[in-house]
Amino acid sequence: MIRPTVPTDLPALVALADRTGMFKPMEVEALREVLVDYVEGKVASGHRTVTLEEDGKIRGLAYWAPAAMTDRTWYLYWIAVEKSDQAKGYGGQLLKHAEAEAKAAGARLMLIETSNMTHYEPTRRFYLKHHYEVGGIIKDYYADADDLVIFRKRLA
Repeated sequence: MIRPTVPTDLPALVALADRTGMFKPMEVEALREVLVDYVEGKVASGHRTVTLEEDGKIRGLAYWAPAAMTDRTWYLYWIAVEKSDQAKGYGGQLLKHAEAEAKAAGARLMLIETSNMTHYEPTRRFYLKHHYEVGGIIKDYYADADDLVIFRKRLA
């Protein structure tokens, strides 16, 4: 079941993101801060986050929002699935949910950023599988030899 994220989810969601091994410590801390701001109502209009729960266990999360100063462009900022639950369709469910909600809110384009580093290859394949295309690459963005890869998908 995909449901709105509630304050009591935060510790489990942050721990889940950390356990994936995909996020640097500063990224996990950024997620915690974003989620705290979200549940405290300190984010701009349109920000959304959901929790995927099944059999009483939190299995994933997604966080997306409209991009400021654009014509209906949205960003998927966070998507994470419990490491032991990956490749079971949960990520696809979360992604489709985020896309559907963004589209219902008028989104025309969804963007997602990731890295070109080798351990992000499954992440990049996941986005390609879900009909995203590489919209751009910025060399050495995160660090030397760690490029920013921007994925895009037209929603409308």
